[in-house]
Parts: sequence; C-alpha cells; structure tokens
Amino acid sequence: MKACANLNEQTKLNLLERVKELSCLYRIAHLAANAGTALGKVLEGITGILPSAWLYPDIACARIVLDGHSRSAKEYPKRVRHRQRTPIVIRNKRRGYVEISYVEEKPERDEGPFLNEERALLDAVANEIAVIIMRREAEQEKLNLEEQLRHADRLATIGQLAAGVAHELNEPLNHILGFAQLIKKSPGLPDQVQADVDKIVNSSFHAREIVRKLLVFSRQVSPQKTKVDLNYIVKNAIGLFESKCASDGIEFQCVLQPDLPKIDADPSQLHQVFVNLIVNAIQAMSKGGKITISTLKDQAKACLLVEDTGAGMGKNVLQKIFTPFFTTKDIGTGTGLGLPVVHGIVTAHGGSIKVASKVGKGTKCRIELPLKKRRSP
Repeated sequence: MKACANLNEQTKLNLLERVKELSCLYRIAHLAANAGTALGKVLEGITGILPSAWLYPDIACARIVLDGHSRSAKEYPKRVRHRQRTPIVIRNKRRGYVEISYVEEKPERDEGPFLNEERALLDAVANEIAVIIMRREAEQEKLNLEEQLRHADRLATIGQLAAGVAHELNEPLNHILGFAQLIKKSPGLPDQVQADVDKIVNSSFHAREIVRKLLVFSRQVSPQKTKVDLNYIVKNAIGLFESKCASDGIEFQCVLQPDLPKIDADPSQLHQVFVNLIVNAIQAMSKGGKITISTLKDQAKACLLVEDTGAGMGKNVLQKIFTPFFTTKDIGTGTGLGLPVVHGIVTAHGGSIKVASKVGKGTKCRIELPLKKRRSP
C-alpha cells in the first residue's frame, strides 16, 4: 500500500510538472500572438514566464541573449548556483541563447539540479523563440519591401512630372534669357537697368540649371560615355574647392589608388556627382573638419568614398535623402535635387550609392561603378 501511495504521489507530481510546462508554452504562444507587442517586450515577457515552469520558481531567474543584447524581466544576477542554457538557432545560424538559473543551492537530486523534462522544455522554448523571431523578421522584410515599392512608384511619378515640367519650362526660359541678353547689349542703359538685367540673366541661368537637374533626375539626359580616369575627375572636382576649404578650416585628404582602371562613364555627369558630394560635405562642417576622398578597385567595380566629419544625419533624415525636393537647408539655399540627381546619374551608369551617417560623427558615401560595360539584355 505504501509503495502504491508513493507511486500515486509521484504520478501526481509528474502531472503537475507537465501542467506547468504546457501552461508555460501556452502563455508564451499567447504573448507572441500579439503582433503589436515589440519583439524586445516579447522576449522580456518570456523570461518572466519561464521560472514558473521550473521545480523551484522562487529561486529561478531567466534571460534571453539575442544578437549580443540581453533581455530579462528583472535584473539578472551576476552570480548563480546552477545554470541551464540552450542556443537560439535561426536559419542554421546561432543568434544567441535562452538561459535559466538557480540563485541558491537546493538538495541534490538524482538527475542533477534540473529535471530532464526541464531541459527538454528549455529546448522547446528556444525553438519557439526562433520561430517568433523568424516570423517577426519576415514581417519586417515584407513591410520594408512594400515601402521600397511605394517609394519606387513615387519616384517614377515624380520623375514623369519633373520631365514634363522641365520641358514646359525650357522654352519660356530660353526666351527670357535671350531677350535679357539682347537688352543687355543695348547702348546707353542706365546703371540700375544694367544691374537689373544682370539679375534676370543670372536667375535665368540658375533656373536653367534646375531644369537640367530635373531632366537628369528623370533620366531624360542619357550619359555620353567615354573611357574616364576616375582619379583625374576627382582631382579636378577637389581643385574647385581647395581655397574655400582652406579659408573655412576644412582639410582635404585624398587616398587615390594609382593603378585604378578607367571606366565607361560620362565625365561631365561624374564631375557633377563629385561636386555635389563635396558641396554637401562642406555644408555639413560649418565649424571646420576633414573630408577624406578615396578611390579603389573592388573586384569588378571602381569605388569612390567621400567621408566627412560634419554634423551627420539621423535615421529619419537618412531615409529621405534621395527623395526629390527634400532638403534640410533653409528656404532659398537648396533645391533638394542634389542627391536625387547623384542617385540618378550613378544608377544610369549601372552603379550604386550607399550612405551611412551618425549625428555628430559625420557622413560616409560609397559609390560603386562597374569597370566593364554591361551587355544589353
């Protein structure tokens, strides 16, 4: 009878343990089902649920380490008596681990400080965490792709609008400029009239430059490609700003690869790209700083890097820098077409541009251009 009673008691204890395990998994699934809860909060919530499923919940604590960041519902102790850990593996890559520990010593059990069932439960929880993370990352990738598609649609629409506006403005601008230049040649003009006509001519040239940028952005102007020495164009562009930079306390550093192969490109368009990038770097360093320009060969690509030690940009601004007419400059000091035009030119050359920036640290632009001409499909 005593043996039977002991067996019944053990069965009861085992059932209670299974109920605790199932309850733990259910609560984790319920927590993860709320798509509105941030992943970090979900992970913290899991660490708060886990101890209740262990034999000694009062002295148990849990944490999840993912991509080097530790998450825990409460402060995780620096010293523990016993530790149990299972890796979190996502797409065959170890991204972290889930860990549960006892902070105090308990009487030794035949199978050690942790039950075999608890080890199996921790494995199941690690697998569930991996599924949660994969699902969240897949959802985020989908959102990012949708936003990229919407952005591409907006750019296409703006490009069509820009091309139409540019073509409509070209003719009246040419008339204004032509007649202003005729008036300027008239003899005996008063000084004030001469000054006003000069303003009309200069403003017309400025407007025509904006129209040209619109046409480049909308890809109405095809690159006229020849064999181009990238280093030569970089040196010419730098030469335009050396005196200004010297007076503004801005230092230039050039690291140009001497044996860089020539590329198929439009020299005037590439010159415009470098000038725009240098102007942006200068404007970001009102109190002086350093601009580092590098060229190098990376496999089948020629690379240009422009790095400054200026004010830098936050994430919200960085996401919009290639959006036409977006500018952080004061009204009248920028058109918001500089970087969109740069992006358009680089793309038209079959290349790519990447920009990284940190507020207070500066900005780094990397342009990659193909060394070999791509075959037409």
